Amino acid sequence: MIVTDTHTHLYSEAFDEDRKEVIQKAIDKGVERFFIPAIDSTYTESMLQLEKTFPENVFLMTGLHPTHVKENFKEELRHVKEQLVARKYVAVGEIGIDLYWDTSFLVEQQIAFKEQIQLAKKYKLPIVIHCRDAFNEVFEVLESEKGEDLFGVFHCFTGTLEQAKKAISYNMRLGIGGVVTFKNGKIDTFLNQINLSHIVLETDAPYLAPVPYRGKRNESLYILNVLEKVSLIYGVAQEEVAKQTTLNSKEVFGV
Repeated sequence: MIVTDTHTHLYSEAFDEDRKEVIQKAIDKGVERFFIPAIDSTYTESMLQLEKTFPENVFLMTGLHPTHVKENFKEELRHVKEQLVARKYVAVGEIGIDLYWDTSFLVEQQIAFKEQIQLAKKYKLPIVIHCRDAFNEVFEVLESEKGEDLFGVFHCFTGTLEQAKKAISYNMRLGIGGVVTFKNGKIDTFLNQINLSHIVLETDAPYLAPVPYRGKRNESLYILNVLEKVSLIYGVAQEEVAKQTTLNSKEVFGV
């Protein structure tokens, strides 16, 4: 059984003490594919180092995270463009809009999101969307960019059934992580109304650890708890969920 973690920040400082052990532990349990979203240019070097250490298992994205869209965002976007020219990436992400922490850069976030979608289209790559307190704003940008060449993952999906269907209508897979195990997570109440072909599994490590690790540092290994919960929701074997969601990840990312 091969399990794919489509969203994990394994280069994060949270893993500085035991990064190799954390990754090896996950690999030993069948979590063999790690998709690594970018945040900003300050992490590029550590991401490349991670890929060098685990070349068979680690797949990198490039992009500017919406919470890191600040006064220097044009400079950061230049870095993303340079990276896409310099080497192969599997996606542009994570990109999007976040109005939870700060609303003062909304316009810049919208510009950065749109520009990075256009970059993804240029390189025929998927996008990985970050959306927090911003469904309407994200959908507005997606609507303006919709088409055959727009596809990807709606990371850490926490919306309603209606919003799930809307995201899928833009050729997005839904990234399902630790939230599905939370008592107040809500998505577990309707997820089985979404065909399994539309979802991928993720951890967002070191954030959003699933029950029973909630509140602790998340790890890619804990995707097995997400897998278990999803298999219960759909009423199918864990092996079947792992197989289908890994297949879905291959369709999105091309690897």
